[in-house]
Amino acid sequence: MQARSALFDVYGDHVTRAGGWAPVAGLVKALSALGIAPPATRTAVSRMAREGWLEPVELGGQRGYSATAVARRHLQEAHRRIYRSQRAQWDGTWDVVTISHHGSRASRNRLVASLGYLGYAALAPGVWVAPRRSAELAERLGAEHAQWHAFTGTFDGVDHDLAARLWDLESLADQYRAFTGRLAADRELLEAGVSAQEAFVMRSRTVHQWRKFLFLDPGLPAAVLPADWPGEEAAHRFAETAAHLRRPAEVFLEECLAPHPHSSPPPRHPHAAPASRSGAPLNHHSQGVVPS
Repeated sequence: MQARSALFDVYGDHVTRAGGWAPVAGLVKALSALGIAPPATRTAVSRMAREGWLEPVELGGQRGYSATAVARRHLQEAHRRIYRSQRAQWDGTWDVVTISHHGSRASRNRLVASLGYLGYAALAPGVWVAPRRSAELAERLGAEHAQWHAFTGTFDGVDHDLAARLWDLESLADQYRAFTGRLAADRELLEAGVSAQEAFVMRSRTVHQWRKFLFLDPGLPAAVLPADWPGEEAAHRFAETAAHLRRPAEVFLEECLAPHPHSSPPPRHPHAAPASRSGAPLNHHSQGVVPS
């Protein structure tokens, strides 16, 4: 797990629900439990600040960072997608986007990664398709100065065939089954009992592995999936495991991220969602993924 991804998970899963601010020293301590070296954490924090995801806020002499408004919005959407809290009904139409982009290779690569994360797959050069419009589409395309047009329409054929053409459903199903198998193996450890730090590590790794499905599964509707699709079972087992580990993991994070005893309470953003102990979503997503 890279420091950048771990930081997005910590902010998205805990910090934004607990005021939005975290001290650098606490982030270093928390990520050290995941085997991430302090220099890597500090470098990732600085990079995320340069990119506009975090902003420096000093609190009682402690250096720390708050999630920016843009970051909070993306983290909320990622949270919604990760925990699948709002599964919209499919109306039988596909979102089609045509894109013209003449930026650098790096910009094109970011654009492709963003589209994949938002649930779009390439139908042809410059033509992308998703089962529904992403709320983040305009922002992501605008960030790369791409020219684009979008419309919805029905497929003149079998929708399952289109989905199978755009996404590797067989490989995706295998990955869902493998993920469920790993959770079953972890169940023995959970039944034996784990410490707060161990719960944080297990939960972080579980969420990190599950978050990868945001790039692989656009939330395809059941109508276009095979009858024995393993995605729903995997989602259920993930939610069950994440909820079981949430409170002990938060105990460890609260110890790591607590302000210095002589500091003022962390500043709470006026639009921050209230903290939840139940695993409920924020305002309800995704990084991105939240970005990775």
